[in-house]
Amino acid sequence: MAITKGFGVEIAFDQACPQGLVMIGEVTADTEYQSREDRTAGRPARQRVDEVTGKRRWKATGTAPDETKAKRASFEIALLACVQLVPATSEALPGMRPIELEGLTAEPKVAGKGEFKYESYVFRATGFEAAGSGSKSARSATAGEAATKAA
Repeated sequence: MAITKGFGVEIAFDQACPQGLVMIGEVTADTEYQSREDRTAGRPARQRVDEVTGKRRWKATGTAPDETKAKRASFEIALLACVQLVPATSEALPGMRPIELEGLTAEPKVAGKGEFKYESYVFRATGFEAAGSGSKSARSATAGEAATKAA
């Protein structure tokens, strides 16, 4: 069986991040490697384009509060869109905002070096949802409120 590079398995945000996700910093352009010669010549860095969708690649750093290992708690998220995406939520702390991703896919990869390799994932998303809009806690709270009002 041949699975092409860049193939990601669609996954619900609640399954990938059951306790949510916090974005650290801002969304930035994912640029190609730029040689020293290109930098000294003043050539602008080119933004990467996703091979599968043909959309521009943006990147953001996310941290999952439910991860027990510090090395794996923060990871990069590739965002695929024609224009730079902006999260709809406000900052909880300076430089940190809770987010939810839509169109989320996960692609397994091997991370680490030498004999210290482990399984990791490349996460790609197509946009942001308002935090709390699709999470289990928001759905259960809404269901609980509806049951209370009905009683």
